[in-house]
Parts: sequence; structure tokens; C-alpha cells
Amino acid sequence: MPESAKVVARNRRARHDYHVVDSIEAGISLRGTEVKSIRLGRIQLAESYARVDDGEVFLVGAHVSPYEYGNRANVDPVRRRKLLLHKKEIKRLERQVSEKGMTLVPLSIYLKRGRVKVEIGVCRGKRAYDKRHAIAKREADREMERALRRRQKGEER
Repeated sequence: MPESAKVVARNRRARHDYHVVDSIEAGISLRGTEVKSIRLGRIQLAESYARVDDGEVFLVGAHVSPYEYGNRANVDPVRRRKLLLHKKEIKRLERQVSEKGMTLVPLSIYLKRGRVKVEIGVCRGKRAYDKRHAIAKREADREMERALRRRQKGEER
């Protein structure tokens, strides 16, 4: 994801529940007032995933809250949304997902030069012991940082 992009939403559960093998940036086809709602950060990626159907990729389960000031232009909040990718990229994703245990998960949604983009990850599910190992490693790293800070403070006195 480029530095110039403004992150609107992150799927924190994705990195906790999956090993991200590969990621790709995709555009997203939106209707009505969905862009305005997304700009306000009213999107949830928690239970969403992407699926390849007939040579097209769709974002399923993402919830975009209806725009507050919208009228009949508001659409179904959890509708399937088409992701915009090149044919070559779709074929590559289809090949990767055909492997056992691989799935497409949206990692984040951001604005890049005024356009809404989705970062899609090709992921493999983590086992329970993998999650415990990751948590233990994170705790150990935090404890090490604390110890280093305490040691530096002691030397300054």
C-alpha cells in the first residue's frame, strides 16, 4: 500500500486469523452514495471475503452503512461488489486460491488519488497453536522493549 494513501478501514482480524501469502491492490465498483459513506469510514470488513466467479472477483460480506443524507440512491449495505482487476491478475488469484486452504481476504480499504482501493490478501488460515505462538512472541517483544527502556533510563541518571 502506498504512503500517499489514506486508510479508511483495516481488517485487523485478517492478520490474526490468517498467514498472508500474497497481496494485491484492486479497484472496487461502487454505486450511489457508497463512496461518500466509505470516505466517512462507515465500512466494516470483519466478516468479508473475496471470491472468484466466472473470471470476475467479487467482495462479499463487506458492510457499507447507508449514507446518512442519501435518499433512493442508497443501496443494499451488504451487496456483492465487483473488484476491478486485470485478467492476468484474476487468473493468478484463481490459481493461488485453487490450492488447498487458501482464501482471498480483504486486508484494508483506502483512498488513493481520490479512488477507493481494496488490498486483497491471498491467505492461509492459522491454527490455534500458531495464534498462541504469535501472541507469545508479541508479548516477549514488548517485554524486551520495556527492559531496554528501563535500562536506558537507568544509565541516564
